[in-house]
Amino acid sequence: MRRLIVNADDLGLTEGVNRAILEAHQNGVVLSATLMANGGAFEHAVELARSAPGLSVGCHVVLVDGAPVIRGEAGSSLLSKRSGSAQFPQLSTLAMRAVLGKLDREQMVSEIVGQVRKIRAAGIQVTHFDTHKHTHIFPSVLDALVGAALICGVPAIRNPVVPEHPMEMRELARRPTLWKRYGQVKMLRQFGRRFRERVKRAGLATPDGVIGVVETGSFNHALLEQAIENLPEGTWELVCHPGYDDDALRSAGTRLTESRDEERRLLSAPELRGRLEAHGIRVISYREFAGS
Repeated sequence: MRRLIVNADDLGLTEGVNRAILEAHQNGVVLSATLMANGGAFEHAVELARSAPGLSVGCHVVLVDGAPVIRGEAGSSLLSKRSGSAQFPQLSTLAMRAVLGKLDREQMVSEIVGQVRKIRAAGIQVTHFDTHKHTHIFPSVLDALVGAALICGVPAIRNPVVPEHPMEMRELARRPTLWKRYGQVKMLRQFGRRFRERVKRAGLATPDGVIGVVETGSFNHALLEQAIENLPEGTWELVCHPGYDDDALRSAGTRLTESRDEERRLLSAPELRGRLEAHGIRVISYREFAGS
C-alpha cells in the first residue's frame, strides 16, 4: 500500500503563498499545510484556512530566519547574537549550536508552544508539526519539538528523512544544480534512526519519510512524475511550496520565488489526482494519518 500526504509549507508567509496553497487544495492534491505563526500574512492565512475545513493545518515551527513569538531574554539561546537583535539566526548558526549543545531545550519548548498557542487562539486546530528548513532533523531540536507536541497534544510530526535513493541517478547526473542538496540530504540520513526511536517512544505518529526535498526549488513536471513513479511502499509526505511570485514574495527573504509558481501550477492541475490513482497511490491528509 502506498499513501501520500501532500503538505504545503509556509502558509502565512505572504498573501500570494496563501492563495496558491488554497488553490492547490481546492483544485489539486494539497490536503495539508503548515502555518507560520510569525508569518507576515498570518491573519490572511487564518481567514483562508477557516474557509477550507478539508485542509489539515499544522504548525510550521520557525526557529531560523524569522522573529520569535516569545520575546525577551528567556529565549536568548535561540536568537542571533547581533547587538539588539530579536531575530532567529540563519540555519548554519542554529545547526552549529545544535551540534555543540548550545540550544536551551526549555527555551525551544517555550517558543514552540507559543507558536502553537497563537495558531489555536486564532481558531485553528493544529494537526501536525514540521519545522522551517527541517531543523528538527537535529536531535536537540527534535527533543524540544517532541516535548512541545506532548504538552500541546499535537499528534503527528514530519519525518524529515528522505528515502535511501531519493531520485534516480541518471536524473541527478544531468542536473548539477541538485548535486549539493542531494549530498546534504543524504548526509542527514544519519539522524534517521534516532529520529524514529525518539518519536516512537513518545507515541507520536510520523510518516515513513519525505520526498521532494532534494528537488525543492527545481521541481518540474518530469521530476514530479519521477517522484510519483518511484514512491516506496508505506506512507510518505511530499513537501511542497506553492506560491505566487510577486513583490511580496521577493521581499520575504526566501530563495524560492519562481519555483513556487511552477509548483502551484503542477499541484493545482486536476489531472494530478488521476495520475496518482493510476499508480495505486492514495492521497490522505495529516488529520487522517494521525487518526489512523
